[in-house]
Amino acid sequence: MNRRRVVITGLGTVNPLGLNVPEYWQGLLNGRSGIAPITLFDTEKFKVKFAGEVKNFSPDPVIDARSVRRLDRFTQFALVAADQAVRDSGIDFRQLDPFRVGVILGSGIGGLAEFEDGHATLVNRGPDRVSPFVIAKMIANAAAGNVSIKYDLRGPNTTVSTACSSAAHAIGDAMRAIAYGFADAMVTGGTEAAVTPLGLAGFIACRALSDRNDSPTTASRPWDRDRDGFVLSEGAGLIILEEYEHAKARNAPIYCEVLGCGNTADAYHITAPHEDGIGAAESMRAACREAGWNTSDVQYINAHGTSTPLGDAAETKAVKQVFGDHAPKLMISSTKSLIGHLLGASGGVEAIACSLMIKHGILHPTINLDHADPECDLDYIPNTAREVRVQRILSNSFGFGGHNCSLALGAV
Repeated sequence: MNRRRVVITGLGTVNPLGLNVPEYWQGLLNGRSGIAPITLFDTEKFKVKFAGEVKNFSPDPVIDARSVRRLDRFTQFALVAADQAVRDSGIDFRQLDPFRVGVILGSGIGGLAEFEDGHATLVNRGPDRVSPFVIAKMIANAAAGNVSIKYDLRGPNTTVSTACSSAAHAIGDAMRAIAYGFADAMVTGGTEAAVTPLGLAGFIACRALSDRNDSPTTASRPWDRDRDGFVLSEGAGLIILEEYEHAKARNAPIYCEVLGCGNTADAYHITAPHEDGIGAAESMRAACREAGWNTSDVQYINAHGTSTPLGDAAETKAVKQVFGDHAPKLMISSTKSLIGHLLGASGGVEAIACSLMIKHGILHPTINLDHADPECDLDYIPNTAREVRVQRILSNSFGFGGHNCSLALGAV
């Protein structure tokens, strides 16, 4: 079967830097942190008191008031981001065969807030008082299901849950659905809303988070010698993928092309990355192979870059393994330095960042990189955006469980 070309034609996001793509993009270019003290719940008893919240979020007018009560926050994020992406793309699903358009989304956790609320009701008020919507709101596939219902999309519809690599895996799966003829267009990306009491407490307990409460905006500091953990965040990043000729025929805006996806496992530890980065390295190699690139063709990497001591060092080792003498010539930055870690949604919001960097010829910086870790000695674009046009990008997403995913994105 001949492989078809797949392009990105629409972008939509809500995240700690903004409620739409233009706000997000300006925040990235300006090196503005989206991290702040938590307002969603009382953090008095918590060791960590800050996160990357989606500020001033309202689902209106995308979701009516009655439906809002039946949707967890992570699904609301997805529907609002989908609305933006569809409008940006200009695609009219009513003109297409609904069985040729699908939805594949990623979410590492799903409706955690609804899970917590439902359990509290069960304990405090008894089983007869549990909401009939609790299951439909908390299941991880609720976002993909509700997006498909909203637009009457009846093609491939799945949900990927591979922790922090969920959205990237979803984009890779959606790309292949189009490339190998199972669909002509797909809505894909990821969504997460785990800034909840249980979510925060759980990540604190496993010692994954920064506790820089005195300076939340400087807490996410990938590759800096003083990094002490990631920052928990929430939001959604959804994109529209289309077969290239399909997009051209309707004169759609084309941001870039999705050319490859590498997918590997560390098979090492449930939370820690392999210390030598061998699984991450192979995911980058696999993405390059599918894209038809030599490793020397890659110009920029949007790194996983979480600001954890182990993760940043392992990713640096992986890059050096793959690229050898070319590694010092690569430009690398971490979107998470600005927005924190959106867990299963990360790959979606980062794919949007990559699409915009290809389109506009500007690479966003890694902020808070003030004193580089000697083990992390590559070009991480510290603190200031860089005007340079790139045509070949890798975007890395690595998750708990040892899940690795690298996407290859290229200019059209």
